[in-house]
Amino acid sequence: MKSDKQLQTDVQAELQWEPSVNAAHIGVEVKDGVVTLSGHVDNFAEKWAAERAAKRVKGVRALAIDMDVSLPSGDKRNDSEIARAVINALQWTSTVPGQTIQVAVENGMVTLTGNVDWNYQREAAANSVRNLIGVRGVFNQIVVKPRVNLTSVKSDIEHALKRRAYLDSENIQIGLEGDSITLSGKVGSLWEKSLAVQTAWGAPGVRNVVDKLSVS
Repeated sequence: MKSDKQLQTDVQAELQWEPSVNAAHIGVEVKDGVVTLSGHVDNFAEKWAAERAAKRVKGVRALAIDMDVSLPSGDKRNDSEIARAVINALQWTSTVPGQTIQVAVENGMVTLTGNVDWNYQREAAANSVRNLIGVRGVFNQIVVKPRVNLTSVKSDIEHALKRRAYLDSENIQIGLEGDSITLSGKVGSLWEKSLAVQTAWGAPGVRNVVDKLSVS
């Protein structure tokens, strides 16, 4: 198991390696495997990239985000301008059923609501607006509508996990709780944890994924 000092060094190195992040503006603190990122970034896309970079590091058990988005004066937009840009971005993204998604903007924070058939459409909607100028954050509240029997979805997820060499599917248990898929067990890193959750969301008809995986 890595020490907190080694984990801090590894996270800092990963941030420096990520080209879309200015690591000099981000502080890294570690205690008992819990990593806290602090500081100021110029846009929400950089904040998102820093979070994903930290999750890639083996040994990170949990991640706390204490970063502020401080937009340069030239990148500031009012909420009406941002809302129009978000609507245009959704309409120009082929994988997003834009007419089923509603948009709300307050102080640069974008909230997406509505229904889609697949989780990849839900993720594509957030990805299409994350890099827009003026956006300070994205709340993705889009709901995936159930389309198939969850029992068959469970089987699909089990087969998908077994196909993926970077995941030890034997250590991951899949359960059904109401209309939700529950993942439990142990994985080797936050990144593997994220991949397992993404695999579960990738099955058609999954409405909710409850993540009970622990990082060993």
